[in-house]
Amino acid sequence: MSEQGLMSELERLVSEDRNPKTMDIDLLPTIDILRKINDEDRGVPAAVEKVIPEIAAAVDRIVGAFQKGARLVYMGAGTSGRLGVLDASECPPTFGVPESMVVGLIAGGADALVRSAEGAEDDPKQGMKALQEINLTSDDVVVGVAVSGRTPYVIGGLTYARQVGATTVALSCNPRSIIAGLADIAISPLVGPEVLSGSTRLKSGTAQKLVLNMLTTASMIRIGKSYQNLMVALNPSNKKLVARAVRIVMQTTGCAAQQARQALDQTDNDVKLAILVTITGMGVEEAREALGAAGGFLRKAIGEKTV
Repeated sequence: MSEQGLMSELERLVSEDRNPKTMDIDLLPTIDILRKINDEDRGVPAAVEKVIPEIAAAVDRIVGAFQKGARLVYMGAGTSGRLGVLDASECPPTFGVPESMVVGLIAGGADALVRSAEGAEDDPKQGMKALQEINLTSDDVVVGVAVSGRTPYVIGGLTYARQVGATTVALSCNPRSIIAGLADIAISPLVGPEVLSGSTRLKSGTAQKLVLNMLTTASMIRIGKSYQNLMVALNPSNKKLVARAVRIVMQTTGCAAQQARQALDQTDNDVKLAILVTITGMGVEEAREALGAAGGFLRKAIGEKTV
């Protein structure tokens, strides 16, 4: 696309508009700059609230994919790509799932996580190639993340995902975006112009982070990775998480710390099993079988009423 064509395209994007409330921001003292930023940020949750039905539709597709042993794949460039990689990378320690279950792809590869590689987003073929390299299947869900909704890397990826037959989701902050037209489900929280025009790591980035949080958290809850509001599937991979695991066992069973530690030792730090063994008195293998029969849902394995 020519420079003139690109400029014309950017002019049509809400995320590139100038914000009339911050025209004087370069004249303000620090405290007032921060208040302006904070005032603008207040509208982000409200924008996300309006698209909860679309987020819910995406979650249901993701749950279906997980139940088949398939994957959730995020792809984006710049801030959008980094946020997708961040959300994907936090799923294994939080929910005890394999790294391959939620995948984050960013234009420019791993180097783009710490260094600007903005030019990497301009080739749609790279988006297609990235999905080919992970052997995308029709059972997977691909979420294209792009504030503008026009990032070539994401367009290429979603186009290929559609060809494969995978479920496609578009997350952008502009109405009627190109990627929204390519996707089965379009999630478009409209947060309006940024404090600094076009700096979409601000409100738009915050909106994307909120949506990504919802997609994975709700999906993991739906497949049994929580008990009540506790992370019973977490991987206790460091001292803090081991201490959290002990505390979770104590909170759910009412036992003392020493008993919680013993249960975790018996179950090789499997928090769900430790809770089940402590509450029911089952042996470890019996508890493991009961949990498997319950589809991994701890409430069901315990025998509590479930929906």
